[in-house]
Amino acid sequence: MTVPPEESRSAAEFPPVTRDRWRELALGVLRKSGVETDSPEEALAFTTYDGVTIAPIYDASDLPGDPGLPGAAPYVRGSRPEGGWEVRQRHEIPDPEAILADLENGVDSLWLALDPEDLPRALERVHLNLISVTLDAGKRTREAAAALFALAGEREASAPRGEAAAAPGGGPGTPVSGDGPGATSGATGRAADDGPGRLTGNLGADVLADADTAIELARRCVADHPGLRAVVVDATPYHDAGGGDAEELGCSIAAGVAALRALTGAGLTMEQAFGQLEFRYAATADQFLTIAKLRAARRLWARVAEVCGVSGVSGVSGAAQRQHAVTGSAMMTARDPWVNMLRTTLACFAAGTGGADAVTVQPFDARLGLPDAFARRIARNTQSLLVEEAGVARVIDPAGGSWYVERLTEDLAVRAWEWFQEIERAGGMADALASGFVAGRLAATWERRAAGIARRRDPITGVSEFPDLAERPLSRQARPGESTGVHYAQEFEALRDLADAQETRPKVFLATIGPVASHTARASFAANLFQAGGIATVTGGAVTDPGEIAAAFAASGARIACLCSSDRLYAGHAEAVAAALRGAGAVKVWLAGKGDYEGVDGCLYAGCDALGVLRTTFDDLGVAR
Repeated sequence: MTVPPEESRSAAEFPPVTRDRWRELALGVLRKSGVETDSPEEALAFTTYDGVTIAPIYDASDLPGDPGLPGAAPYVRGSRPEGGWEVRQRHEIPDPEAILADLENGVDSLWLALDPEDLPRALERVHLNLISVTLDAGKRTREAAAALFALAGEREASAPRGEAAAAPGGGPGTPVSGDGPGATSGATGRAADDGPGRLTGNLGADVLADADTAIELARRCVADHPGLRAVVVDATPYHDAGGGDAEELGCSIAAGVAALRALTGAGLTMEQAFGQLEFRYAATADQFLTIAKLRAARRLWARVAEVCGVSGVSGVSGAAQRQHAVTGSAMMTARDPWVNMLRTTLACFAAGTGGADAVTVQPFDARLGLPDAFARRIARNTQSLLVEEAGVARVIDPAGGSWYVERLTEDLAVRAWEWFQEIERAGGMADALASGFVAGRLAATWERRAAGIARRRDPITGVSEFPDLAERPLSRQARPGESTGVHYAQEFEALRDLADAQETRPKVFLATIGPVASHTARASFAANLFQAGGIATVTGGAVTDPGEIAAAFAASGARIACLCSSDRLYAGHAEAVAAALRGAGAVKVWLAGKGDYEGVDGCLYAGCDALGVLRTTFDDLGVAR
């Protein structure tokens, strides 16, 4: 028998890989790295900010059970038996040309954060029977809904049936959402399901803050507009407050239950109440957590429906959760905003893969103000590329069956349900919000997350890692209203702004000791850290003589220095160089790496408090913060 060369063998010809064999190999690598442990699973696992453990390896034993089929309870694999999602673009000013450009180039749903009086102008060239419109009207939801009903009535009376819409291909109907935490009124349905000329979409009011408006709109939707949904449970504010994925899920379920209680208490049947809800979630650059979050959300809501005696799907009613995913605001950066394109692409991919019914990609310049035409184009083309070119929408639940994704979905659902039960024990969502119970939990999670960002365990490309001090800032028109929520990059960006505002940019001298091969790695690390705060770095030569290094420091005009070299060279030169730098006027001497040397004030290393180092540097330089 001839054994084929290894590179030409099929997978079946190789011996099976077992967990025990993996453990043996992993332990060998860990011990060579100086890690003594009997459990590589524990040594290599990490825990999310929700307390969910991510293991380094999964196998079939991690599968939690049968997730069902797409379009069937418990809807883990999708609320519909077909793939694809609605491309929903957001607009904050009444610009008919920008709206038309979107509808003519791949967008089939609009999300308009406009005053009611601006709706006629914004939608003057839009055929409401063939596209979807989401209005974010806040406290003026009642007025916005009235304006939208009137506008749709006028269009239906004047437009001939079957007339082409501005958006080729059409899409689901006309939404409006509120703008605060909890349940917000809205409505969504598919024009294809409801027929031409039928008003479909979202009509927004905060159920927890204005139950009367939400109930009024829900009743009208049920009676006159079966394609409309009257409530959007917006979970993005909990994410934007710094909360974890399971916390966002738990809050959304609690808010959804509060909406059900309000609607059924006003006379709607349970089936009608379920049919009036849409859920909105944040999609992030952590693609697996986003995929699992959307899958877990559908499972959780299906459980609520089961308890309430609601099953199946009929039109827009039923137990299947309808989801709108929005690329998260917290991850967006003002510095090096071009990197936001990568973040939103990952988030959009995850949202589509996770089974969202509608997806909104925020423009890459969202942190800077109102997006320009180019940014809107990139946002919509991100979705077009994934749908049309990458073919992401051709496969239903492509992550389904993954041992990792299925386990993560289960763990998120369990953790979120526990948090939902805590909220219920606190009196329900309204009481939990009013008492500060929810805010306190989210604040504690944000504190932990902020610590991870400060130590660059959660790196932010272009800001805390690989900053570009020479970047040319972009200018955008200020958006109406104030921005709310946290931004992961906010503390580093504040220091960058402070450095930019100085007449002379703060700088640090990198005392590179020895040949290039010995100091390059740590010099690059130190430069990256200081530049994350907008502090420039000046590098000395490849020398070891303390006098030469001190002379280069004095010539640089810097007042702070950082030693950069190998541990071997530090042993013989660090203290002498530090003393020479002190003699040349250095007010602080850092060392890149770890070690205890006389004359060195502190060390820079992977996992150190980078924000603390930067703030200390500004203080040492006399720059007021």
